[in-house]
Amino acid sequence: MDVLKILIVAGLVVYVVVARLAGRPLVAKDVYVLPLIMVVIGIHGLRELDLSVADLLWLVVTGLCGVAFGALRAATTVVFQKGGVLWQRYTGRTLVVWALTLVAGFGVGALAVAAGMNPEARSMPISVGVGLLGEAVVILLKSARSGVPYAQSRR
Repeated sequence: MDVLKILIVAGLVVYVVVARLAGRPLVAKDVYVLPLIMVVIGIHGLRELDLSVADLLWLVVTGLCGVAFGALRAATTVVFQKGGVLWQRYTGRTLVVWALTLVAGFGVGALAVAAGMNPEARSMPISVGVGLLGEAVVILLKSARSGVPYAQSRR
């Protein structure tokens, strides 16, 4: 992956973390659109590679790890009512889980490459995207149980 893509993905992660740490209205589509876009970008980047069975297996394993850590992050996220609509806010525990996510992601990725995965098949957009999708599923479930409406899109 080239440096520009890494910087873009890292910038998006920083933006999401800072915005959610401050607390923000919970707009339903904002929860899942960015992760889906990142996954599509990642898959698009893999089109040019001749993926082996090992590559595909490790993509699934790393994807499942990402979803699990995303769900764990969402479990530490506060969803609350403010001004008649849902809001979400990351907590200190969420930041700890983000740190664990990064460490585990690098660890599992290194293990995958050591076990034969093509390093070019490690897709940061897919990894971050599936993690945010795991987070989205839990946040959307928490939101649905609250009975409080989502905030309207600002766009």
